[in-house]
Amino acid sequence: MEHTFYLVDVFAEGRYSGNQLAVFRNASLLSVEDMRHLAREVHFSETAFVLSDEPRDGGFDLRVFTPLEEIPFSGHAVLGAAWVLQRELIHRPVDSIRFNLGAGSVQADLVYRYGGIDTVWVNHLPPQFLACPSLDAVAAAIGLDVSEIDTRWPVQEVSTGLRFAMVPLRSLSSVGRARVVADSLSALTASTAIRALYLFASETYDAGNDFHARMFAPSFGIPEDPATGAGAGCLVAYALRYLHPDRDALDARIEQGYEVRRPSILFARGARSDGGLRITVGGRVMMAAQGHFV
Repeated sequence: MEHTFYLVDVFAEGRYSGNQLAVFRNASLLSVEDMRHLAREVHFSETAFVLSDEPRDGGFDLRVFTPLEEIPFSGHAVLGAAWVLQRELIHRPVDSIRFNLGAGSVQADLVYRYGGIDTVWVNHLPPQFLACPSLDAVAAAIGLDVSEIDTRWPVQEVSTGLRFAMVPLRSLSSVGRARVVADSLSALTASTAIRALYLFASETYDAGNDFHARMFAPSFGIPEDPATGAGAGCLVAYALRYLHPDRDALDARIEQGYEVRRPSILFARGARSDGGLRITVGGRVMMAAQGHFV
């Protein structure tokens, strides 16, 4: 059976920027091992497999793999898959597309402009605020001095479908100089549940943006991510809880990927709702290439 796949740039302000994604359609006949192999061959941060062109229980079944393993949620993969399905399968404007993932069911909302898709948004699962690791251990893992961590707020794991250790840094320079120190990161992951580090500062390259971010997750096979939708969701939830506890809502523009020469812009929204937080993350998607495999 012939399968169609698409290479798209997600969170991209221009062609060949943003975070690349491979989206495979009609993937139900592929074994899990096939999906693992294809994700390793593509070697983007994530690869999305839409199992069928027919929705099930109101949503399309979607599995997401990094180069090393399957993960339960990825905002980047949901946005790219929704964009592909509307353009290549549905062929008419639809307001939303629902996906069934390992973490649960999520909805992607599509916004149109000039007859085409302008942005795609995905709702995140309710945020969870988890453990706070040692500052010394985190600083050692990213090759910085503890003094460069902004201790006005905690280093804390947050999840809106996928867990990230949120690390507030004092300056853009500190974010830019951060690097993975393999032995120290291995020690951190061995003593905690942390597998992904999301670093951010309020100082930005572009004055129109609110945060500059970097993400390291070598244990997922992602040395550094050009854009991280799930991480952006965690950041806006974290910002509403700690940076702006007096606000009812927050709209943020997050720049990422500058250090790996794939500049990305992520739009993130958070709002207080029924005693909790409602989180959505959006961005633009562009086609890079498409093809077929047997």
